[in-house]
Amino acid sequence: MNWISNYVRPKINSLFSRREMPENLWTKCPECGTMLFHREVTDNLNVCTNCDHHMAITPRDRFEALFDLGAFTEVKVPEPIADPLHFRDQKKYPDRMKAAQKSTGEKEAMLVVEGEVGKTRIVAVGQDFSFMGGSMGMYVGNAILAAAQRAIELHCPMVLFSAAGGARMQEGILSLMQMPRSTVAVQMLKDAGLPYVVVLTHPTTGGVTASYAMLGDVQIAEPNSLICFAGPRVIEQTIRETLPEGFQRAEYLLDHGMLDRVTHRKKLREELIVILRMMMRLPPPIWGELPPPGPAPTEAAPPADQPAAE
Repeated sequence: MNWISNYVRPKINSLFSRREMPENLWTKCPECGTMLFHREVTDNLNVCTNCDHHMAITPRDRFEALFDLGAFTEVKVPEPIADPLHFRDQKKYPDRMKAAQKSTGEKEAMLVVEGEVGKTRIVAVGQDFSFMGGSMGMYVGNAILAAAQRAIELHCPMVLFSAAGGARMQEGILSLMQMPRSTVAVQMLKDAGLPYVVVLTHPTTGGVTASYAMLGDVQIAEPNSLICFAGPRVIEQTIRETLPEGFQRAEYLLDHGMLDRVTHRKKLREELIVILRMMMRLPPPIWGELPPPGPAPTEAAPPADQPAAE
């Protein structure tokens, strides 16, 4: 071996070799197909800068943008039985849970936190669709009850962000029992005279829509969110008719009186602040920093040729 093999060839290969690009630097918009730089997507709250499509966002990232200074505290949720039915399909239920926990970094499909939004104390609940489709199991029922109890304890509003494919089949009838349990939790808030605001995100379907997701005092949805019990394809196959354009989307439901607002994700924080302070009978929010008070105004001195008023 000589210096050409030991030095020159490796040097040439290093100059002309193709550098590998990390896979997570770019995100493709599922609506328009535009390739978006990951930092640009994050700064825009996972909203496409080209077509304004609202992509999925995790509850933790959402709460960091929602709460004042991104500060919040997690509320402890009681642990349910791990595998009550010993369910198994292609995988065991505990194995599916471990895979979802590893891929998302979260313990379960729902995150409960407390903090201040516009200097207003709230308890917030967020579903993570990336965790087994945000499916509603016993933990989700426990989370909603824990959130309602904490809101009553703090005497503050509760805000829930829904994103789910329905009940969790691996827990069978026990998952369906979370529908009346969550309804009881919402009724506890109403009995305490506390606001319950729901923000429906894409998608919110199945038993979630048939329970706590449609029981809010105020119903807000993100643009173009699918909100339904049974999906459009199932309905078309059942009634054998073509559904109207945009059927079961947020704008369609707003036009037909099932929603109060359809709000862009970047404007949602300000709208929630206004609504929550109004419902809690608090003073209106003050946007931005007020200027410091100036000197007290003084009366102008009368002209020299005019006598002062007695």
